[in-house]
Amino acid sequence: MSSAARSTPSDDAQPTRALRAALHRHLHTGRVSRVIYGSVIGVAVVVALEVHPPGVGAVLATILGTALAVALAELYSDVVGTQIRKHRGLRRAERRDAAADVAAVAAGIAFPAVFFVLAAAGLLQLHTAFTLAKWTGVGLISFYGFCAGRLAGNGVAASLLQAIAVGLIGSIVIVIKAIVH
Repeated sequence: MSSAARSTPSDDAQPTRALRAALHRHLHTGRVSRVIYGSVIGVAVVVALEVHPPGVGAVLATILGTALAVALAELYSDVVGTQIRKHRGLRRAERRDAAADVAAVAAGIAFPAVFFVLAAAGLLQLHTAFTLAKWTGVGLISFYGFCAGRLAGNGVAASLLQAIAVGLIGSIVIVIKAIVH
């Protein structure tokens, strides 16, 4: 094997370090709560659609349409709320912050669309897309709960308990739907 083909430990660790750095930056923004909020909405939309599932195109349109509608409502409420609170229009930095918050909510809502795109491409069955969309949403919410616990200084066990507790939020929606239907 040539020296160019061999990887050094630092080469192998570089993507991991970059991912950790990006995760660290993300977790230290105010956007985490917005992504969680969007994820809860995304899971609720998926669960509601699964009761009488339309075609994959309608599922995609509903998820993305919901992301857009909620994002616009968030933007409007942020702009109007700031104008009322501060008695002036938004400054450039405030507009950027509002746009980033709105994008975080929309991303949280729209994330499940990935699985339905795969279903549209024939790579997943529609039922599998629904299952993955629901449970990855719960997983994301739980992941943030774990990270929050660790960043708050809790041990691994306490952070896992927190992750389980917040994961129950999404799970309750899914379980209620299963019981009702």
